Amino acid sequence: MNYFNIFKSNTLAGSGNQCFYLSDENTISTCRTFYKVFCAGEYEYSFLLSNIIDSTFSDGKESHKDLIIGEWKIHSAKVGITDFCDEETFNEPDEMIELTFNGKAGKTIKAGEVFTTDSVILDTDDGEYICVEITYSGKQIPKHEESIISSFILMGGKWLPSRDHPFISMVGCNRDVKARVCFLGDSITQGIGSTFNSYRHWCSVVADNLGPDYSYWNIGLGYARADDAASDGIWLYKAKQNDIVFVCLGVNDLGRGFTAEQIKDNLNMIVTKLHEAGCKIILQTIPPFDYEGDKIKKWNEVNSYIKCELSKRVDHLFDVVDILKKSDEEPHMTKYGDHPNDEGCRIWGETLANEVRCLDMFK
Repeated sequence: MNYFNIFKSNTLAGSGNQCFYLSDENTISTCRTFYKVFCAGEYEYSFLLSNIIDSTFSDGKESHKDLIIGEWKIHSAKVGITDFCDEETFNEPDEMIELTFNGKAGKTIKAGEVFTTDSVILDTDDGEYICVEITYSGKQIPKHEESIISSFILMGGKWLPSRDHPFISMVGCNRDVKARVCFLGDSITQGIGSTFNSYRHWCSVVADNLGPDYSYWNIGLGYARADDAASDGIWLYKAKQNDIVFVCLGVNDLGRGFTAEQIKDNLNMIVTKLHEAGCKIILQTIPPFDYEGDKIKKWNEVNSYIKCELSKRVDHLFDVVDILKKSDEEPHMTKYGDHPNDEGCRIWGETLANEVRCLDMFK
């Protein structure tokens, strides 16, 4: 898509399609989602959406990687700017500007379609949020069930907190950057564990420390597995549109019973495909997750492979275990929670940013 030659992500919010929900196709709904701007200023924006599920959700029985979502319809879309939102409410934008699709107010989304809005000029200040409003209908609608950013649906004339609605895949901004950076991971990368709508997850801390010379796209998703990315579907396609990719995967593979060999093969495939796309790779070890029993053995085996073998095939390796482990005696146990809290994310992000800022790819 030529889109990626022009537009770069301008929010640190986790994004993507995690699963879907079913609705009465005759019901027309309106939602609003709020994305905190990373780099303020006046820029041209275009919003990317996808009708494909990125990664496996929960046990994968209903929603799984590369699942094609059926046809649905956007009746209208709007965008505005506001200075406040939280889990329960928001300040109304001063103005809502119409978003169009190839010059039209609405669009019928085909099964498996990846598409964008026409561009619009937005002028934001530090700390402000882009509010995207979509009025839509359909039987099957993609969504981000575990999103930790402010989102609402209009019911009975009131905006109520909800995640049962479509989300933006990328808040695309036309600005010059030295490199496009992507964070590929699971719920820990998405930001679960950090305070709701706080933008204090480890990716956000890395970006804040490396600064606005780069763009950052967080495509971390809860329940996601290395096996999902290794399929080389829509999820890894997104990652491959970037210059530098941070990879932190494997927790859910261990949790869902994949063998150590399967996890190693999948991580190796991810590295291979990203290199073929010309990406620089910063690989991280699998974080602690209060593992028990056989999972401890597999975790140690895979992390040993990452450090001793796979590290030779990437551009940089970061051992996150040293940051998050409970103790040297119990490195598989967590100090800041299975999903690291704000403090754990701060230490992780600051340490990682300080380590990579001296690399040639960030000069």
